[in-house]
Amino acid sequence: MPHHVLAVAESDSYLKWAVSLLAQLPAPVRVDVVVARSPIRPSAAQQAAALGGTGYSGHPIEVVSPAQLKRTVEQERPDAVLLACTGPTAHAYQEVLSTAAHRPVLVAGIPGIALPARRKAWAFRGAIDLMVVHSHREVEEYDRVRLLTGRSARIGLATIPFLAPDAQLVAEASGGVPIIEPAADPALRNRVLFATQGKVPVRRAERERILLALAELAATHPGLRVVVKTRGVPGEFHTHYEHFHYEVLWRDLIASGQVSDPALLEFAAGSMAEQLRTAAALVTVSSTAVLEAMALDIPVLLIDDFGVSEEMINQVFVGSGCQRSLASLVQGDFHHPESWWSTENYFHPVSDNTWIDLLDELIKAAAAGELPPLAEGLDPDRSPQRRRLDRFRLSWVGSELSRVRQRIRTRLTPKDPLEAGA
Repeated sequence: MPHHVLAVAESDSYLKWAVSLLAQLPAPVRVDVVVARSPIRPSAAQQAAALGGTGYSGHPIEVVSPAQLKRTVEQERPDAVLLACTGPTAHAYQEVLSTAAHRPVLVAGIPGIALPARRKAWAFRGAIDLMVVHSHREVEEYDRVRLLTGRSARIGLATIPFLAPDAQLVAEASGGVPIIEPAADPALRNRVLFATQGKVPVRRAERERILLALAELAATHPGLRVVVKTRGVPGEFHTHYEHFHYEVLWRDLIASGQVSDPALLEFAAGSMAEQLRTAAALVTVSSTAVLEAMALDIPVLLIDDFGVSEEMINQVFVGSGCQRSLASLVQGDFHHPESWWSTENYFHPVSDNTWIDLLDELIKAAAAGELPPLAEGLDPDRSPQRRRLDRFRLSWVGSELSRVRQRIRTRLTPKDPLEAGA
């Protein structure tokens, strides 16, 4: 097994995934974690939520640019580097590492639901040696696209690391910290959680429809507390840009008189695992949180009023038996997934996982000098100008300028970006 793995995490969701995934490695393995100097790097509150319950909780995480990562790799000589980053950022770090004096194994992956598999995902991550995915279906689809794009990376299967109970058993077996605490007494579960997603739905009106349906659920079921679980407070940065934050939209609905009782909905950020401890059900359009709920045997509802498509990131749930309308939400019509769907999608036995064995093989190959140069896998279609901009975005000046631009963009967002032609 590898002696030293270094993870570079870009956002709160990537940080949570990287730390939890590497907790599955059996001892003794040294794991270091740094944060990419990206405009979407996690705030202190987001770091605390992502690292809660892990060995990194309460410890400051260093922020590194591509040049700083290269120096760290040359000095520390890790056996493997996990690039827990979005595509453009992963490519920028790969490019810089391709000039380093030390050649580690490069690993990448996408937190949670990573379907559909796209050519662009491989174009950005063409220099990696191991792609970690989380279901048998993802293995098949990513391998198919890998062959179409001529990539040579291996594809390793892993259990989504923050699912319970399997992930908890993995962590306990390896001497790690359990990823999720035992669920609270079922009698105390009186909360319906709505897990937001940054990318979908994009229209303001669609998000308002969700909030109004949740409010109606709360009004017709007074014994339930309906909680909107956001990715963070308004103004924080995330993996995906969110045009309309649900808490801001709720305030607007109250101000416009469309909501008579502001207390119908509650809003919460922080740890999803903690929120699920008292959840009676979970609602979402498409969020990895639904898998966390399924793993805890909490009934769910996936809203399908806005379509089932690649754009809505919800095709993977077809056949699960959990996709329902907003009208069903108002009625409290929650469901557990079909067993065949669970096995094929994310709830396979831990014994099926292959990523750790593949990582071990690749590290041995790296030590023997058998891995190809990283430069061979870089995207030849990414222009020199685009590559310079990628690196600038990950510098101190560039990341701060991007964050300022994003804040200005948020203030100037039209009522509906699609209707405005954005």
